[in-house]
Amino acid sequence: MLTAEENELLTKVGPGTPMGELMRRYWQPIAASIQLKDEPVRAIRLLGEDLVLYRDESGTLGLVGNRCAHRRVHLVFGIPCDHGLRCPYHGWRYDETGQCIEMPYDEAEGSDTFKDRVQIPGYPVIERKGMIFAYLGPQPAPLVPSWDLFMWDDVYYDIGSCVIPCNYLQIMENSLDPVHVEWLHTHFSNYALRRLGHPELKRQGFSRNGVPQRHTLIGFDVFDYGIVKRRIMDDTDENHPYWTVGHPIVFPNILKTTGFQYRIPIDDHNTYHWWFFPHRIPDGVDLPPQEEIPHYNVPLPQVGQSGELPWPLLDNNGGQDIMMWITQGDVADRTQEKLSLSDKGVILYRKLLMENLEKVQRGEEPMNVFRDPEENEYHELPSEYWLLSAESARRGDLSRSGGASKYSPVIAEALRKAGNEAALVGPVY
Repeated sequence: MLTAEENELLTKVGPGTPMGELMRRYWQPIAASIQLKDEPVRAIRLLGEDLVLYRDESGTLGLVGNRCAHRRVHLVFGIPCDHGLRCPYHGWRYDETGQCIEMPYDEAEGSDTFKDRVQIPGYPVIERKGMIFAYLGPQPAPLVPSWDLFMWDDVYYDIGSCVIPCNYLQIMENSLDPVHVEWLHTHFSNYALRRLGHPELKRQGFSRNGVPQRHTLIGFDVFDYGIVKRRIMDDTDENHPYWTVGHPIVFPNILKTTGFQYRIPIDDHNTYHWWFFPHRIPDGVDLPPQEEIPHYNVPLPQVGQSGELPWPLLDNNGGQDIMMWITQGDVADRTQEKLSLSDKGVILYRKLLMENLEKVQRGEEPMNVFRDPEENEYHELPSEYWLLSAESARRGDLSRSGGASKYSPVIAEALRKAGNEAALVGPVY
């Protein structure tokens, strides 16, 4: 249980708040590169700040305040130029730093100096493997972390996203809770399959001969990059990768399983969720080389206007998780919670947040801020899920049940190429 003050401290993320200042120390994903292909200007709300992301005609990316300094017109309607973004109202043009670099009428009257004193907010952005990252913190900006999954060349990538109407913290806390997998992703999943008319499709993950496995021990360790989560099931022991390897929660807001799940605070009540996943394609499935990394939208499982439940969206882990996050309310009331032995990881994560929040308040750098290029060359993040999925790929298996994989265009195309289009019809399991 937290006090109301502690809950507010961990969940408020706007400018000037302690948690907002911590989150601004990190490069945060805000879009997939391909999303700017058809619409080169996008409205972005990040950490309580309203911005626009654009790609100009030279290919340069910019992230600037969403209002023109002149008459406060919204720049989502701005015109990308050979350099910068032009306001549609009177033609004022801004570069990627937010500096005004052209005022057409003032120049027509012979004045060319006022523009130099006009600036809107501007923040650095960078692309990595089809994702666009932004940094809203103090300068100089740190290096973009070279996490292992971004450094691979022998896989196929795709990127999924959705906006989840709740605070980031309850999403992250789910990742520090191994026991929910046993219940939500097995018992409830099998119930959802029965409701969908397919009781024969019992989940095989975390089950043995159709009987769900039980957790007998969970463990958590703080390591260089965050927290490692471990488990022992009733048919595994301390020699199984579930325990010897586990998988990491990368501080402050990334879960790694077979891919990365980023939970990016939009504001106190909404969160961008990004699935960045590499896929190993089984031998014999011939996919063409990727010219660009695709993006897909993940639907939200919400109760319908007539009270109907969204069962077709609840046959996969991602949909089940999203349902749990949303139903805690837009900001979970942690003054009313009753934590138990299964919540050790949740408590540890909150402690780590507090410790790093206090570091920033003391003027120190928090965990996972990298400035030395040699130190940042490659950060390996072991995950038992990736080891086990690699074994599945060698067997020729492709699963659509984990994360947001139900909607993955790469997996769908691989199944079609393998002649298994039937796997794309009906519930996933």
